[in-house]
Amino acid sequence: MTKLFRTRFAAGEPLMGSFVKTPAPHPVEVLGQAGFDFVVIDQEHAPWDRGTTELALLAARAVGTAGIVRVPDGTPSKILAVLDDGAAGVLVPHVYSVEIARAVASACRYRGGSRGFSNTTRAGDYGAIGIWDHVDKADAEVCFVAMIEDVPALDHLDEILAVDGLHGVFIGRGDLAVAMGAASMEAPEVKDACTRICDAAKRAGKPVMMMAAGKAQADEFRALGASAFVVASDQGFMRQAALKTLADMAP
Repeated sequence: MTKLFRTRFAAGEPLMGSFVKTPAPHPVEVLGQAGFDFVVIDQEHAPWDRGTTELALLAARAVGTAGIVRVPDGTPSKILAVLDDGAAGVLVPHVYSVEIARAVASACRYRGGSRGFSNTTRAGDYGAIGIWDHVDKADAEVCFVAMIEDVPALDHLDEILAVDGLHGVFIGRGDLAVAMGAASMEAPEVKDACTRICDAAKRAGKPVMMMAAGKAQADEFRALGASAFVVASDQGFMRQAALKTLADMAP
């Protein structure tokens, strides 16, 4: 049996993923077939609706890659929808306080939480799984990854990472750079924030996910403590390949 994404992430296994911006199942299939460990269906910055998200999650299951959804915000209804549709987990933006982290963790689980119950969904095998078996399975499998991308979060890292039901963090360097008014994501203040977040994650024993432009950058972040990396997006890969082909074919 394939190990769960949450289990692999928690163990610090080296994981590779990509954002999917195009609201269709095909990019998910292509990336999964290529060997990516997970895809992030980007509802925050791309035109996904529930119907297209559901198809993409079905495609992820078909090719054996973990379907993570970056929801536009941490409201319970948005989290419930993607979990019922079979997401392996949620990537939640702007988790900058303990209160937000606790609220999202609660929305992601049944026992000790507030997730609305239904086992007649894809997540519940359309009723084939009994009530409490579904509750236990969902609570053991769903992965909540908090995006740390706001300056106020930096003053509460230990408290946020200590929240039960938060399984790891994603460092949003772009948002941090903009929030800090930094010259770029490579600015000293952004690098310092990344180090602080990784150090707090180590203290809490929780994994870190980051975007990486390539192997050299991934190695740099791996030295800080990151183990899961998001590389580009389906649109980014298409653009890179198109530009290379045009250059290669130029007379």
